[in-house]
Amino acid sequence: MMPNKITTDVAVIGGGAAGLIAAAESAKRGRRTLLIEKNQRTGRKLLITGKGRCNVTNNCSAEELMRSVPVNGKFLYSAFSLFSSEDTINLFESLGVPLKTERGGRVFPLSDKAMDIADALLNNAKKSGVKFLFSPAKDIEKKENSFCITTDEAEISAQSVIIATGGKSYPLTGSTGDGYIFAEKFSHTIVSPRAALIPLITKEKDAAEMQGLSLKNVSLKLVREDKKKPVYEDIGEMLFTHFGISGPLVLTASCYIEDGAKYKVSIDLKPGLSIEKLDARLLRDFSENSNKSLRNILPLLLPSKMIPVILKRACLSGEIRANSISSEERKKLIEVIKNLTFEIEDSRPIEEAIITRGGISVREIDPKTMQSKITEGLFFAGEVIDVNAFTGGYNLQIAFSTGFKAGQNA
Repeated sequence: MMPNKITTDVAVIGGGAAGLIAAAESAKRGRRTLLIEKNQRTGRKLLITGKGRCNVTNNCSAEELMRSVPVNGKFLYSAFSLFSSEDTINLFESLGVPLKTERGGRVFPLSDKAMDIADALLNNAKKSGVKFLFSPAKDIEKKENSFCITTDEAEISAQSVIIATGGKSYPLTGSTGDGYIFAEKFSHTIVSPRAALIPLITKEKDAAEMQGLSLKNVSLKLVREDKKKPVYEDIGEMLFTHFGISGPLVLTASCYIEDGAKYKVSIDLKPGLSIEKLDARLLRDFSENSNKSLRNILPLLLPSKMIPVILKRACLSGEIRANSISSEERKKLIEVIKNLTFEIEDSRPIEEAIITRGGISVREIDPKTMQSKITEGLFFAGEVIDVNAFTGGYNLQIAFSTGFKAGQNA
């Protein structure tokens, strides 16, 4: 059976955050716009972001946005200036999705439902006049002044193409690296894709003994073996898993890890207490519970699930009575509480990364338009580009800002 032949002004490949907003902006400017999505619904990755709540953006200035992009942040200056986090917030509010700002400027839908964000973007595109084709793009080539895109169901002729296919993380959502293959056909350089915002595997296996334990307000330092100062340090939340560590602090720390170097993580479980104040706190607890065992006193200070690990690390028996603990033993305990260390063995597979580090080289993309410097009429948006940010809503803002700019100019 011969495939259908479709002619359009702009074809957008990829129905994620970047693709949906790019398609909507293109259509709003009167261009016939077709969005090609391999899944049977758009925004699949959006549905799992922010643990299903969708951290839409970060409520901060364009300058703060750029500071939160460790890789090629300057490239995004024009995109952030055109479509800021404030613009993102206003867009969703106008689409009937009330938002709220939480700790660290993180913005979520008031409903805590990622589905509301995905649906709003889809409805926005539909109301703007975007047409949809749910079929994987198999090939793309340029013939004279137009592009030819082939799918199982159709052959599409388009004056301009926006590639917004995502990276290689979470392949079940459709991010399988197709955009890199399409870009290479037009002689674009691909910076080798690697995992970013990824949980870390620890050498020490006692992390697994604390599996499922979530910690708040702890300090985490990422230390590179050959450097004196930590390469990353912050206070926030983290999580112990069956393989090691995860959570917001760990995901951000993973962005600082370079191939070939050795790292360790140091966790201060009580960053609000100096060594002297922590010692005074322990002395008080021991004094008030002098006949109790150490195992039964420590839950006054730490989560119960941590106690066996802390005791083992401090080489202390849990059965020792408070009135029998020496100052030296107390010192060992404090050292572990203030400096719980784990060697980083590896990171989890790229398929488990929240985003992909690497992608189409920004040197070959015009930051003012998102158009290819190599092929006229070819545009890029979102994670397929070699830009990535810390956790906290910044990466979705990159998708919205670059998508908006590509849709405006395609």
